[in-house]
Amino acid sequence: MSGTDRIPEGKYIVPALAQGLAVLALFSRQRPSLSAPDIAQELQLPRSTVFRLLHTLQAMGFVRREDDERQFKLGPAVLGHGFEYLASLDIVEAAQPILQRLRDETGLSSHMAVADGREIVYVARYPARTTISSTVNIGTRFPIHATVMGRMLLVEHDDAALQALFPEDSLPRFSEQTPTTLADLKVILAEDRSRGYATSQSFFERGVSSVAAPVRDGAGRIVAAINITAVDAYVDLEAMHGGLKDAILQAAAEITQWIRREAPRAPLPLPAESAKPAVTPIRESLHV
Repeated sequence: MSGTDRIPEGKYIVPALAQGLAVLALFSRQRPSLSAPDIAQELQLPRSTVFRLLHTLQAMGFVRREDDERQFKLGPAVLGHGFEYLASLDIVEAAQPILQRLRDETGLSSHMAVADGREIVYVARYPARTTISSTVNIGTRFPIHATVMGRMLLVEHDDAALQALFPEDSLPRFSEQTPTTLADLKVILAEDRSRGYATSQSFFERGVSSVAAPVRDGAGRIVAAINITAVDAYVDLEAMHGGLKDAILQAAAEITQWIRREAPRAPLPLPAESAKPAVTPIRESLHV
C-alpha cells in the first residue's frame, strides 16, 4: 500500500482527519522515525499541510520530536490508546487468567495474537519465570505466514481467501522452514488443520519452540491464536505433541467457551503466584 492509498476519498470523508491518521500509519517497526519532508513526499501533501498536521499531533501527544528536532516518532498517546483498545477486548479479558495459568502449569511463556492483514499482533503475554522468556511485547507484529500462531489464524481460510491475501508468486523467507510460495503454505496449513493445533521448532526464529492452537468466537470462527514458547531450550517432539499439546488445546477451549458466554459468567480468579509448573523443567541453552 502506497502512502497516497492510505488517504481515502469520499463524500463523507473528513480530509484533515484522514490525513492525520495517514501520517500515523506511516510509522512502523521498519520506519520508527520520519521527517516532515519524508511524510510530505510519501503522502503527496504540501509541506505546509504536513507541518500543521504534525504540530496538531504533537500537541495531542500522538507524535514527538527527536532530539535533532527534524525527525518525528510516535508519541505516548498512541501507546496509551493502543493498550486501552487491547484492554477493552473481551477476548483479552477472557484470556488473561487462562494464559497465566497455562504459563504456570507448563513453565513456558504464553501468548495470544490476532490477525491484522498479513501480520499477527500480540495482544497478551505472560513470560516464563523459570526459563529464558520470549522477548516479544504486546503490540509486536510478525508475518502471518511465517509464524506458528499465524498458521492457526490462517488454517481455515479457503483458497480464494488465501489467494487474496498472498497474490504474489513468492513469500518472504525468514528461516529454512518458512513457506516461500502459497502452495507450500497450503501444504502446511492442511497438516495443521488435520491436527487441530500447530507445532514449531525454529520455524520463525532459531532456538524457539512453540505449540499453538486457535480460539473461536460464538459462531465458530477463528478470532485469535494462543501459544506456549520455549526460548533457547530443548523441547522434544513427544512433549510437544503430548502434554504441551493437551495443555494448549485445553486453554484454547476454555477461552473459546468464555467468549461464547454459554453460561452465566463469574469472574475467573487469577492463578496463585506460588503455582508450580506441571511439566518436567525445560533444559536450557540448547538450540533446536
